[in-house]
Amino acid sequence: MWYKRTIPLLIVFTIGVLAFAHNYVPLRISDQFRERLSEWFRIIGGFALFLGAYSLLHMHVSRIRKQQPGWAYSVFVFVGAAGMIIVGLLNEGYGPLRSAPVGQPTWYQWGYDYIQKPCQATIFSLLAFFMASAAFRTFRARNTSAALLLASALIVMFGRVAIFQTVSAWFGAQSSFARHADGLFSATTDAIMEYPNLAATRAILLGISLGAISQSLRILFGIERSYLGGGD
Repeated sequence: MWYKRTIPLLIVFTIGVLAFAHNYVPLRISDQFRERLSEWFRIIGGFALFLGAYSLLHMHVSRIRKQQPGWAYSVFVFVGAAGMIIVGLLNEGYGPLRSAPVGQPTWYQWGYDYIQKPCQATIFSLLAFFMASAAFRTFRARNTSAALLLASALIVMFGRVAIFQTVSAWFGAQSSFARHADGLFSATTDAIMEYPNLAATRAILLGISLGAISQSLRILFGIERSYLGGGD
């Protein structure tokens, strides 16, 4: 139907063109339009937050109802969400619309400091094991390219990681070997990071930029319509 397809496409095209063109209009009305557009983005983002929360809770309700593997963890989602909402609304007796005195400990802050932050640290610490596993598979010198990658990775590691200082101390930090090796690895690391690595980074960023421009044009001209739903 036209009101489900045509009108949303016209809105996307109009706002997309205006959001792009206002950067090249040196008038005060352009700055006012940018500020008003930013306000609308925040408003729409607020609705998207509620939609995301509903989607998350609906998914966990379905897992609990169907008792899928790991459904007990979904129970903790509701327990944690309800607990933080309750202590946030109570706010140590000050109510939800007033701030507690500065420096006064609150249950909300306690939950953030001693529950959420340790859980986040645990999740991020798992990345070390994934990185170690990926490095073990990647740095196998099966061919010339893999051997060069392994050699450059070792040089950068010795030039930037603190473990090399410990290794140098084993050989004697005041020895001529340790001083020359430290300077050599540092200089080689700087050269690798400044030239080959920077060139590869710029090539990747260029490819990402071209892909973002291409996808933006597809959405702007209505070629990409997956955001409208319907599977087409």
